[in-house]
Amino acid sequence: MKPIRIGLLGSGTVGGGMVAVLSRNQEEIARRVGRRMEIAAVYARTPAKAQKIVQDAGIACMITGDAHSIVGNPEIDIVVELMGGTTLAKELVLTAIANGKHVVTANKSLLATHGNEIFGAARAKGVMVMFEAAVAGGIPIIKALREGLVANRI
Repeated sequence: MKPIRIGLLGSGTVGGGMVAVLSRNQEEIARRVGRRMEIAAVYARTPAKAQKIVQDAGIACMITGDAHSIVGNPEIDIVVELMGGTTLAKELVLTAIANGKHVVTANKSLLATHGNEIFGAARAKGVMVMFEAAVAGGIPIIKALREGLVANRI
C-alpha cells in the first residue's frame, strides 16, 4: 500500500521534533494508522539546517527553500504547518487546502486569527484540518469534546 506522504513546512524546534518523532516511531505509527507515513519534503528558510535534521533522523527527503513547491506538489497527501506566524502560514495552508491536501497545524495564532476562513475552505474542499497540538499544549482534548461531550453545550 502506498505510504502517506507528508510535506513539512518548518524545520525549527517543533518541525525538527516532528521529524525525530516520526522517524523514531515509524513502525508503531504504521501499525496504528494502517499505512506507512513518510516525510517527502521539508520547507526551511535555512535548508542546510533542515538537511542536518533529516540526516540525523535517517530520513531521505527533498529539502527546499520554496514552500509553494510543497503545497503544490501532487505527491504530497498531508501538509504539516509548523512555521508559525499568520501571513505566509495562512497563504500556504489555504493553498494546500485548495489543492486537496489535509492540513495539520500547531499554530495557535493562525487558527485564532484565520480559523473560520481555514475551516470553511477545508469543509468546502472536503479535507481535514487537524489542530489538537495548537490547543492546551497538545493535551488530547479536541476529540473528547467533539465525540464524548457532543450533547453538552461548551
